[in-house]
Amino acid sequence: MPDIEIHYDIATGGDLDAHYARGESRPITVVGNPVLHEPCADVTDFGDDLARLVSDMFVSMRTARGVGLAANQIGVPLRVFVYLCPESYDRADDEVWHAGHVVNPVVEVTGGATGAHAEGCLSVPGAQAVLPRAAHVTVRGFDLAGNPVAVPGRDLLARCFQHETDHLGGRLYIDHLTPEARETALGEMSEPAYPVVTNPVAADGSTRP
Repeated sequence: MPDIEIHYDIATGGDLDAHYARGESRPITVVGNPVLHEPCADVTDFGDDLARLVSDMFVSMRTARGVGLAANQIGVPLRVFVYLCPESYDRADDEVWHAGHVVNPVVEVTGGATGAHAEGCLSVPGAQAVLPRAAHVTVRGFDLAGNPVAVPGRDLLARCFQHETDHLGGRLYIDHLTPEARETALGEMSEPAYPVVTNPVAADGSTRP
């Protein structure tokens, strides 16, 4: 990723360089892994383990070149996500990107506008589908110290907040699609360019729902 100007969202951003120095990259879970399909537990311990998890998530997101990552995407069933994401869909070269984390997030829709844009997911590598999402939201939750936070987002950033919060509820973006569109997306999956967790094999030989 080229050099970008980063806006650290109030109380949730911190120093990405410090996260990158402290964290370790972990493989990404993909559709069919049970951890992606069950609701995650609320975070109750705002200690060192949570701080290390968030650092690992930032590093893992960088490795996979994502704009957001939920904890269960690296196999940890806790309600926390990280993001490094612009607001506009065209990702202009001079655009400010937003960085942060939210613990125990809840998304509040703050406007009536919606947008139908292509959406993808590190846990469904290579596939995309057009999905309507609210264009203006605020995500509320907590920072690493347990302080309450509220982060507004629009357009792509709003989509990111909704997408990652869905993950923590055990839903992938493909779960919002019609059965036909979901099967099409699954059929478009390709070999990821980042490490992934090998899914358990079901009795019928399948590795994804």
